[in-house]
Amino acid sequence: MYPSIPRLPARIASIALLAAVVIFSLTRPETHVAELHLSGRTMGTTYSVKYRPAPDAPSLKALQIEVDALLTGINQTMSTYDPESELSRVNRLRTTDWVPASASLLAVLKAALEIGAQSEGAFDITVGPLVNLWGFGPEFRRDRIPLEADIVAARARSGLDKLTLHDTLPAIRKHRPDVFLDLSGIAKGYGVDQVAELMTVRGIEHYMIEIGGEVRVRGFKERDTPWRIAIEKPLPGERSVQTVLALSDIALATSGDYRNFFEIAGRRYSHAIDPATGWPVDHHLVSVTVLADTSMRADAWATAFMVLGPERGMAIAERLGLPVLFIIERDGQFEERVCCAFQRYRRQELS
Repeated sequence: MYPSIPRLPARIASIALLAAVVIFSLTRPETHVAELHLSGRTMGTTYSVKYRPAPDAPSLKALQIEVDALLTGINQTMSTYDPESELSRVNRLRTTDWVPASASLLAVLKAALEIGAQSEGAFDITVGPLVNLWGFGPEFRRDRIPLEADIVAARARSGLDKLTLHDTLPAIRKHRPDVFLDLSGIAKGYGVDQVAELMTVRGIEHYMIEIGGEVRVRGFKERDTPWRIAIEKPLPGERSVQTVLALSDIALATSGDYRNFFEIAGRRYSHAIDPATGWPVDHHLVSVTVLADTSMRADAWATAFMVLGPERGMAIAERLGLPVLFIIERDGQFEERVCCAFQRYRRQELS
């Protein structure tokens, strides 16, 4: 027989047990739920979604199906590469009558016209004929300089005054039958925002969404650290990092002329077309990164600043209080210029 062990009073035993649980909780390794990841193709590029799982959220497979369906619907509305998209059908119509428009198309067109006015016409969704003429649209790319007469004719079809929206109908009206609308500078950002809304509706509070470089983040990644977003160094044919930002609850877009261009006789012709001249931009600004409340706004403004250039662009950014990073190239050397609250995110970089 073993000697009997005196029993502790019930109250003391409970306290001892609670203390043991607390000590174990403090000393055991902290567990973290790994982020989930889904990806695919959309709008002629790729998308990526990373998120922290939520208790009542759909399964990864079910969420993938929802995201793919959502992005397919946006592409079928706003693509100029899909001949059967709503936007392509509007572009084919040779009429100046009111044309019914879906709520999503009207919302993006409205935002585009507002940013177009704020950017002094630099962001122009009617610039499609010029984009196509220079070989950067869905039509066959011709690595030659267009005739000046063709540039003048394309400019006559362009301009923010060529389009009117009617919210209550809802409908749009072209003021020339041959107006061609191009939403490539804003549609990907809109897609990011719509996926973000879907994630929120599904109870997911921490995510990072990216479509073709347009990004929106909410909350934090695992271990409650900000999402780290790399800004690419603007070098053709090379993948390297210029800087890294630590972000939460914000959208980001970057636009540059170091990937999509062609050269003739040693001169580079950028895909960014200036609506005021009908020619590709000719300045030293090679990359723009914009932070905004929505990816749609960041996307459009990044495009606008690439047209505006460093001086005009920075003046507008300062006037509107837009956080931006401009990277300017002179003689092979890069110079950075930042505006407004952008530096605050740079200071978080090493935290």
